[in-house]
Amino acid sequence: MKKIILRIIRLFIGYFVCAVGMVMTINANIGVSPWDVFHQGLGNIFNLPIGRASIIAGLIITIIDIFLGQNIGWGTIFNMIVIGIFVDFLMFNKLIPIFNSFFPSLLMMLLGMLVLGYGCYIYIGAGFGAGPRDGLMVALTKKTNKSVRFVKNSVEILVTVVGYLLGGSVGIGTAIMSIAGGYFFQFAFKTVNFDVSQVEHRYISDDIRFIKERLISVKEDKA
Repeated sequence: MKKIILRIIRLFIGYFVCAVGMVMTINANIGVSPWDVFHQGLGNIFNLPIGRASIIAGLIITIIDIFLGQNIGWGTIFNMIVIGIFVDFLMFNKLIPIFNSFFPSLLMMLLGMLVLGYGCYIYIGAGFGAGPRDGLMVALTKKTNKSVRFVKNSVEILVTVVGYLLGGSVGIGTAIMSIAGGYFFQFAFKTVNFDVSQVEHRYISDDIRFIKERLISVKEDKA
């Protein structure tokens, strides 16, 4: 039980660090990440803050993940809800500054990507499943037999275009994050010697199976 509680604490700390990184890239004000372009556009349509729009997008993507046969963990569910709440909290309370000069903005955006990488390391390492968007990449890669890079770039181009058409903000930062984001994640993971493929995730289906087995065991004991 103690290990589970520590893993849950780690999960939520990771979400908060991810939210800090996301808000840093947003407040850099030189163009947000492809997914945040989509979140901004969705927020413009429904008059919602970006965090709440992120939650709605996460819910839709999770449903698509399930339809594509991707395993869903409790971390997947919490990811789409909690990070959006943390993002709105940080932005509403103006806890992270907004820069208007290019070089300070560029520096904060780059640091934001690095912080986001460490946040992903913390929450993924908890072993409760990846987020909805990461799950979508995995599911589409399996379904199409295309490379992860091809699938990731294709999806991010699509969400950027849709988000821009819905009124999302696109700038030089969007291009930089699209190209360099993977390298920053790789650097963050390397500094902590983290291998994503070595993480053993516990999925919701595992818990359902465990509960069924326990119920069957109890019935057999009573019989």
